[in-house]
Amino acid sequence: MAASSVAASELLQNMNKHISILYPKASYVIRRISTSRQRSDSQPQLRVKSAPQQLVGVVGLEVHAQINSNTKLFSGSSVRFSAPPNSLVSPFDASLPGTLPVLNTRCVEAAVMTALALNCTINRTSLFDRKHYFYADLPAGYQITQQRRPIAVDGFLDYSFLGGKKRNQVIKRTVSIKQIQLEQDSGKSLHDDLRSQTLIDLNRAGVGLMELVMEPDMSCGEEAAAAVGELQRILQTLGTCQGNMSEGQLRVDANVSVHEPGEPLGIRTEVKNINSIRYLAKAIDYEIQRQIAVLQRGGTVQSQTRAFDSKSGETVPMRDKEGLQDYRFMPEPNLPPLIVYEDNASLPTGIDACQVVVVQAIREALPELPAVKRERLVQTYGLLPEHSLTLVNEDGLVEYFEEVLRATKKEPRKVIGWVTKELVGHLKQQDMSVSQSPIAPSALAELLELQETGHISSSAARRVFQEMWRSPGKTALQIIREQDLGLVSDTAQLHNICQEVLDSHPDEVNAIRGGNKKVLNKLMGLVQRETKGRADPVLVRKIIQEKTS
Repeated sequence: MAASSVAASELLQNMNKHISILYPKASYVIRRISTSRQRSDSQPQLRVKSAPQQLVGVVGLEVHAQINSNTKLFSGSSVRFSAPPNSLVSPFDASLPGTLPVLNTRCVEAAVMTALALNCTINRTSLFDRKHYFYADLPAGYQITQQRRPIAVDGFLDYSFLGGKKRNQVIKRTVSIKQIQLEQDSGKSLHDDLRSQTLIDLNRAGVGLMELVMEPDMSCGEEAAAAVGELQRILQTLGTCQGNMSEGQLRVDANVSVHEPGEPLGIRTEVKNINSIRYLAKAIDYEIQRQIAVLQRGGTVQSQTRAFDSKSGETVPMRDKEGLQDYRFMPEPNLPPLIVYEDNASLPTGIDACQVVVVQAIREALPELPAVKRERLVQTYGLLPEHSLTLVNEDGLVEYFEEVLRATKKEPRKVIGWVTKELVGHLKQQDMSVSQSPIAPSALAELLELQETGHISSSAARRVFQEMWRSPGKTALQIIREQDLGLVSDTAQLHNICQEVLDSHPDEVNAIRGGNKKVLNKLMGLVQRETKGRADPVLVRKIIQEKTS
């Protein structure tokens, strides 16, 4: 009996060993079923179990940014959103026989400027290629892109976002940029399910794009959203892309996988054509959790192209990626190598600098970038990093803040709270931009100046602000006079109000006299309630302290 027990034990150990080899990440264990004889043994039973590790997400991005140009990449057709269908199509855009591409210099300059802002290496010579695939909205049957040698490589993007328990801690990250390449956009297919037909609009066909490929250095939707948000601000600052995602000017493909830290990357899926930063974060986080759930059930993640359904908040499969698609890349025979020059001294003899792209001239024209602007705000005005992040992240908010400062003597650290909390809070509640604010910077400055000079209390100032928001035509001074919100100037009246509050709250008075100074704030609040926020808090504190001493 003992021999058979030992043999069974060895058999089970061997089975566990084979399972751990075949399924190294599994936590399955085969163990003996105890018998009465086995339970009486004093020897401990062996359990073979691999310690499970937490799966983490890995995210890489491909961003397609529409170049801010009047004409398309290789033709003279205009670029305009919402134009009548097929009204902005040249013979080249329609791929008519005998038409040839002519490179748009503006698009090259935009790509070089973007690459410089993203710390990339500019390839002095880059090449164009044909990428073959057959869609109805791609008349030529191929896209002109830069596969072999793109215009820029090896850059990086620093970005920040607010994290921590209170969402007030600035977290800094960096994502590597593999390359930036110039390429054509395709047309647009409009599917009419009712008539079972597809309509083609070629207005977008041939529009210049910059494709920015970000390495898989991110781990969640929040990081990806912050990176794309920072990229969007950089592009808008440069003027190389308007970055309006609702109009398709900035589209993101997210490559998502999960793995155990230290292990090879898992099988990835691609979530295509995400046109909102908020949806980008949701799509990535959902996809990470979906893949983790699949693996925890013992399944296998399929290599797929997926789309994000904003209504359900889920990603849905579009098509499987059974293998690497053969795009049959080949050199573009109708375009010579693209050459850019470092400076005027490197230009060949007889070449006019106005006819070529000079990197040094573009570098000197770079504007103040968002990261530099945030640092300037911290150094110049003594702001906290999280405040500078909020200012720069909202389009037009820095200019609003600085205009308020120029019109008031109030310290920047006191102004920033009004701008980032009161103003931004009201804007977000009504889904408005800074430019749509009913309170102009000069109007807010007037209100803050009245508070600074002692005409109104801080609580009354907030009431005035809310009324100014509801009634844009009224000034702060008008509202103060109409609602009698000015500070109580009669000291004797204020003494009487404080005395009435103290007389009706003897327990609090005794607590203060017993050493509990925190109760003082409660009594001050009661006085402010009696005066409708019109009492000077400094004077109220002084009076109460005198009467309870």
